[in-house]
Amino acid sequence: MSPLPANKLPTRLGSLDAYRGFAMFLILAEVLHFRKVSAALPESGFWEFLFHHQTHAAWVGCSLHDLIQPSFSFMVGVALPFSLASRAARGQPQTRMIWHALWRALLLILLGVFLRSVGRMQTHWTFEDTLTQIGLGYFFLFLLGPRSLRLQWTTLGVILVGYWAAFALYPLPGPDFDYAKVAAPPEWREEHWLSGFAAHWNKNTNLAWAFDVWWLNLFPRAAPFVRSGGGYSTLSFIPTLGTMILGLIAGGVLRSERTSWHKARWLCAAGLIGLVLGVAIHWAGICPIVKPIWTPSWVIFSGGWCFLLLAGFYTVIDVLGKRAWAFPLIVIGMNSIAAYCMSWLIEGFVAKTLKVHLGQDFFNLFGAPYEPVFHGAATLLMVWLLLFWMYRRKLFLRI
Repeated sequence: MSPLPANKLPTRLGSLDAYRGFAMFLILAEVLHFRKVSAALPESGFWEFLFHHQTHAAWVGCSLHDLIQPSFSFMVGVALPFSLASRAARGQPQTRMIWHALWRALLLILLGVFLRSVGRMQTHWTFEDTLTQIGLGYFFLFLLGPRSLRLQWTTLGVILVGYWAAFALYPLPGPDFDYAKVAAPPEWREEHWLSGFAAHWNKNTNLAWAFDVWWLNLFPRAAPFVRSGGGYSTLSFIPTLGTMILGLIAGGVLRSERTSWHKARWLCAAGLIGLVLGVAIHWAGICPIVKPIWTPSWVIFSGGWCFLLLAGFYTVIDVLGKRAWAFPLIVIGMNSIAAYCMSWLIEGFVAKTLKVHLGQDFFNLFGAPYEPVFHGAATLLMVWLLLFWMYRRKLFLRI
């Protein structure tokens, strides 16, 4: 597969903007609070289904919400070949590209830490945020970007096998281990605990947890770090880099001289292979599919979904030319960093402001159980209109 020369850049991929907007929309749509509606209507399977896909799997498994972070990581990889070619076409020297990549990585790391610190009394040094995880691996992805496809696949294999082996070799906890201290009480373990060889990937008893007990306590903290409530870890940036490499490979395909339909079929085939292989590794007992610690099987399985989602957006928007329907998503996707910051900084402010000016009764018009949805929908509309205003004025937050 030979990439296109820098002077033969394709037009901007609307599918990538739409896919990015779709993933960001899922984050913004948390304000719809399907959990509250489901709790108010416990007999409704419909609202229970929506609630399930608006929350993360407790440990093993996958919901639609679990695909947000891998999608963002994957799309960083997809966009990189286009970015490198564009910079090369403008005559940007290699040293400047390197410094830009380092600066971008640092900004992503610190922005993630800043957003996680909102509402706290001091800087909350944690490295689990989506932006931080991408930032930790971005420079390595940049170095891999112009390399051969063989080296990209080889690096991916080394990351997955090496990370799997590191967890597999880490000793299991002893009989006196205090599971309650690490947010794994008996009732939680009864439903979600893994046994046998898979126990090497249990919550807050694994290699990544042990690393964070050392690493995060090097930073100023209100209290010593002993566990992550969700089991998330800093070291997940290593397999997250694997997800970004999958996106890098997909981006190389999209920039290649293959026909559009050939590209779409390649993405579909890669997606199906990823799903089957990820599930097979899980059911064979080699490595469970666990998103919070980004297991190698999760990289493969979620990568399969990312390939399929990209294939769907690419086929409909860039191959068939059906673009109008995706405009609301493109508005979000072209300003995804701004949208992500809004989800942390102003979404709650907008929700409170609407309730103050319109009143609680306005959102209860269709009954109290549905108030969170209508209130959330109004909030979502206001945030989108702000992004649309930025889109019309070409105000895009870039890092």
